Amino acid sequence: MAMLWKFMRVAKYSKTALSPKVEVRGIPTSSRHSSSKSVPSDFAASTPCSNTVELLGNSYPQDDYSNVTEKILSKVGKNLHNKKHHPLWLIKERVKDHFYKQYTGRRGTPLFSVYDGLSPVVTVQQNFDSLLIPPNHISRRKEDNYYLNRDHMLRAHTSAHQWDLIHSGLDAFLAVGDVYRRDTIDNTHYPVFHQMEGVRLFSCHELFSNIKDGEGLQLFEQGHRTPHKQECHTMEAVRLVEFNLKQVLTKLMTQLFGDGLQVRWVDCYFPFTHPSFEMEINFQGEWLEVLGCGVMEQQLVNS
Repeated sequence: MAMLWKFMRVAKYSKTALSPKVEVRGIPTSSRHSSSKSVPSDFAASTPCSNTVELLGNSYPQDDYSNVTEKILSKVGKNLHNKKHHPLWLIKERVKDHFYKQYTGRRGTPLFSVYDGLSPVVTVQQNFDSLLIPPNHISRRKEDNYYLNRDHMLRAHTSAHQWDLIHSGLDAFLAVGDVYRRDTIDNTHYPVFHQMEGVRLFSCHELFSNIKDGEGLQLFEQGHRTPHKQECHTMEAVRLVEFNLKQVLTKLMTQLFGDGLQVRWVDCYFPFTHPSFEMEINFQGEWLEVLGCGVMEQQLVNS
């Protein structure tokens, strides 16, 4: 069983998103194990001819879906979140440090691994299909995304890497990166912004080991989907995962913003989690949404 959480745009952001384990989506950890290297900005992009785009060392043929602009292409590869002492780097490092210290494995090593160098060019399958987003979902529109062609695009969220990281055998990780959406620029929106997200998978033993008489509790059942749970999850498992998820994220926000922080949770919908929540904090007298999270759809884990 799994839980998932996503630390969204550092200001505000525009809204669009069982196997024997349950997954929890979370926040970024360390940058060890990064599966791809950052690409210098001077190697980012070029358009040697009108029908192809050269980006990060690869050539992408253009078609009727191509809509990425030279201005946006010039931003790819800057990797501000990896530039030492940049504000985004500072936030990333604070979050990583928090997770390294708070969550360790049996041998005292960090439980979460961190991936902050994954390529922002992904397939449409990675960005949408792997996350159970329907073919006709509004979030796929050309008006909202930057497409290189019908098959490739600039990632609209770090969740585009989720399936691949789980498939590689990871059960606790944080992903950090620049993401791209065709937002109108104002004081809280820009077409390029950054996300951090985390995922954690739970086995039955991991979830119930500290529960009195937990030996008889199960992760799965053949039940019915309700507003509070998926059809394949037991209510006991969902309640524990939800408690763990909210506790982890509340601790993180307290570490970032200080003690005495007012937090509230809002029920919401994402195609890839159920139940799903948004976290809001009271900041300078206003409620500010800072992340979305939830229990990952078991179908996504099973796939």
